[in-house]
Amino acid sequence: MRSPSADEIEEVDTDAEPIRHRASTSPEQVRCRKRKHVNLNDNFEARIQNPLAGKSKRSLLLAVDEFCRDKGLAEHRLVIRKGALVAQDPTGYEDITGDEALEQTEIDALRNEVLHKWRITGVLLLTVVTCSIGACVQGWDQTGSNGATVKFPEVFGIAGESESDKMLVGLVNAAPYLGTAFFGCWMSDPINDLIGRRGTIFFSANFCLWPVFGSALCNTWQQLLACRLLLGLGMGTKASTIPIYAAENSPAPIRGALVMGWQLFTAFGIFLGTCANLAVSNLGADPWRYQLGSAIIPAIPLAILIYFCPESPRWYMKKNRYRDAMRSLLRLRNNPVQAGRDLYYIHVQLELEHQYIKKGNYLAKFVELFTIPRVRRATLASFTVMIAQQMCGINIMAFYSTTLFKKSGADDRQALLASLGFGLVNFVFALPSLWTIDTFGRRSLLLFTFPHMAWTLAAAGLCTLIPDTSELHLAFVSFFIYLFAAFYSPGEGPVPFTYSAEVFPLSHRELGMAWSVATCLGWAAVVSITFPLMLASLGTRGVMFFYSGFNVVALVIIFLWLPETKQRTLEELDYIFAVPTSVFMKYQITRTLPFWFRRWVLMRKDARVEPLYQLDRGMAALDGDVDGGEVAPCEDEKYKPVENRA
Repeated sequence: MRSPSADEIEEVDTDAEPIRHRASTSPEQVRCRKRKHVNLNDNFEARIQNPLAGKSKRSLLLAVDEFCRDKGLAEHRLVIRKGALVAQDPTGYEDITGDEALEQTEIDALRNEVLHKWRITGVLLLTVVTCSIGACVQGWDQTGSNGATVKFPEVFGIAGESESDKMLVGLVNAAPYLGTAFFGCWMSDPINDLIGRRGTIFFSANFCLWPVFGSALCNTWQQLLACRLLLGLGMGTKASTIPIYAAENSPAPIRGALVMGWQLFTAFGIFLGTCANLAVSNLGADPWRYQLGSAIIPAIPLAILIYFCPESPRWYMKKNRYRDAMRSLLRLRNNPVQAGRDLYYIHVQLELEHQYIKKGNYLAKFVELFTIPRVRRATLASFTVMIAQQMCGINIMAFYSTTLFKKSGADDRQALLASLGFGLVNFVFALPSLWTIDTFGRRSLLLFTFPHMAWTLAAAGLCTLIPDTSELHLAFVSFFIYLFAAFYSPGEGPVPFTYSAEVFPLSHRELGMAWSVATCLGWAAVVSITFPLMLASLGTRGVMFFYSGFNVVALVIIFLWLPETKQRTLEELDYIFAVPTSVFMKYQITRTLPFWFRRWVLMRKDARVEPLYQLDRGMAALDGDVDGGEVAPCEDEKYKPVENRA
């Protein structure tokens, strides 16, 4: 059978008027009620489904009552019944009648999700702050070696110009990323399974504290290498868990902004690290010890505050601990009806997910990252966004900006000051993404910023042609590096960890995030090890041109392989990633590219493009019974049966 043509791809109309149901049921609607759910492995029609839409009120409430009995939630039965009706028709909650009619406080809470979406509970705020501190630890750990690299090679006798010395310096700097990529990330799944998200974060905080303290006491490069490898265990488990923890606790309308706090505060940690590097640069005979050891400062409050945060409701549900999940949601949401809605809607989506993705052991789940179509597409997308972070060249700045500025004519203190400026720009320009990531979207931010990162790096390389004796040499190189950071920070900065934390189904979320972080930090290790050799052979200009070209390559693969995820619940993303990659690529090439050409080259304001995804508000109930209740109309003839797989 053929794949659907581009003309058969329907659109999402999320702003459509709510469906007004009829009391009577037509034969067409009866047929629609018997239609099966969207295939979560091959969603060729690009439909996004609400599995509760189209269910009669009677059937839905009977299912809720059975759910409450099975899960020991009888005391929350009324609020879950209300929540289920809200989840069924998110725009019609004021029209609910009977015993489940909402009180005014409940209506106001649901309205505020749209009108005042940043009104969150104190517990959710504490959770976000704790996750942000964890991100600061990550950034500070990265930056300690940036300043210390100027001095510790001399102390350990590896500051020579030989290839082996340069490789050793790169190896020591890359050690946390090697520890992360080969051990830390892959430990996160079994540790999460055993002690939960909070326990894993506490574990990681300790491995980000004691090895850092030990690195300040090292007397050989081998000792420093060992400490930094152990640090990688903490960095890996933390980076694989905190974005998931934030995503699972956050409401969908602001999930992107709350999860992107990971990268925002990683950038802030980088800035604080550069401040610390500068502050202790003249402290004692071995300032590099303080530069490496200062990263214990944020690790201490992380280990303490995580104790006061609630566990992830989705982790509890994964363990069939629904009463605990409800307690967490009641602490994380402003009103009990929101907690009841989220609990039941997540449960229904997970039940549907389990039909396509079965439980397995660790090795089986890893293999399924590449074999189950829905999971494989998430694996490809997360790989794309993570590898792009290394291809863009940001980490040659994060690891070696002080070295680059020294190569551009700065002395030690000027280079540290220039690195401080880089860290400040990286943080300040990430702030707008708190708003843009959930409005413009993840994909749009990347497609806008990557072309600008490409030309700013090329411009920085060209500025090295200015004679070294001129003050303009350092000024212009620094200016374009700062401009590069300004474009990186609202795009490829916050998106990768936010995106990777949300794209995998719950069954594979920890292992999928481990894969993503291993991809990112494993290639960060490659960048760290190879950069000293590249700088020696290509020079500053050659390195800038090299990574400028990589930005163009990253732009292409993002355009072809990265679906948008903004403002969808974690469970609704199953439908996004059920769309075959071939259908998605065909749409981008045959629809999106011509639209861009007409709109931005020909400057035609009337240019339009149909969105890829259709929000299928009228999906039928699985039970298929018709009891005279409310059903939503559907247009079954639009959806052609497709047998081939992508």
